[in-house]
Amino acid sequence: MGTRSAQRCGVGRSYYFGMVGFSRRAVLLAGGGLLLGCSPRTEADEVHLRLATGPAGAVYRRIGGALAEHISEQVPGATVTTVPSGASTDNIRMLRAGEVHLGLTSLDALITSDGSAPGGLSAICRLYDSHLHLVVMAGSAIGAFRDLAGKRVSLGAHDSGTEFTSLRVLRLGPLEADGRNLSQAESAAALRDGTIDAMFSLTGVPTPAITELAQRHPIRLIPLDAQADGLFTAYPGPYAPAMIHATAYAGVPATRTVAVPNVLLARDDLPDDLVYAITDTVFRHTGAITSAGRDDAEALPEAWQINVRTGISTASVPLHPGAAAWFRDRKR
Repeated sequence: MGTRSAQRCGVGRSYYFGMVGFSRRAVLLAGGGLLLGCSPRTEADEVHLRLATGPAGAVYRRIGGALAEHISEQVPGATVTTVPSGASTDNIRMLRAGEVHLGLTSLDALITSDGSAPGGLSAICRLYDSHLHLVVMAGSAIGAFRDLAGKRVSLGAHDSGTEFTSLRVLRLGPLEADGRNLSQAESAAALRDGTIDAMFSLTGVPTPAITELAQRHPIRLIPLDAQADGLFTAYPGPYAPAMIHATAYAGVPATRTVAVPNVLLARDDLPDDLVYAITDTVFRHTGAITSAGRDDAEALPEAWQINVRTGISTASVPLHPGAAAWFRDRKR
């Protein structure tokens, strides 16, 4: 756990702290002019952060990159490097081990069976909701969830939120399938090539791997409305019935499913003012994060879900004190 010693200058505070993973002793310089009146920043004032994202073909990889880019641009002295991962469960593990400082996760993978969150971690904010996709090729004999019995099904990458949620869905069935651990990009390729029969994907809508598959080959989404009801009843809190709209993927009609919120996590030992500045960047630069210098075809539409009203809703996961302070200041 890093040690903090606070000093006041101007209208802000800066904390010096030591923590494994930082290349120098870091000083917080909050964005948006929080440290007006302070002495100029020196090289020793720089802070280097690692943000755990997700696998190839996933929204986590893209939105994590956009967040890293804009935090690096908007928080003076901060540089954020993305770390590819299996996604949610893998990101939680790396955060708890001190391998990264920030990470993305689905809320259901974070909240334990008794409704609590792991110690040492807290939320910066809720970002957007992921939807559980169950994808098959258009000519598949699979027409309903029950038809997955005995079939070759990708459950998502090992330690991903997709794996976590799809295993819960299968257990609630109860239904036994020939599960495979493949990333989103690997799943889409395997489905196209016929080496699997179906793929689960818990991700933002639309997600790149499924979009690219649907543009080249006809696909279908299997409804999961009954499974949504089962998850909502068995695990109150992180689940809600939802719809993947007909505009999401080429040739695919609207499909009922389940939604799970995603949150941006931080280690508890990150300084409050640093997290305050990161929170400020997320909500003040949503438009820039959405486009992230991309053309319309590569924009991040899920980032439009980022807003102050829902950002504070992290269920039983506590807000980091720096994030909580930012939300309090917004109410003044």
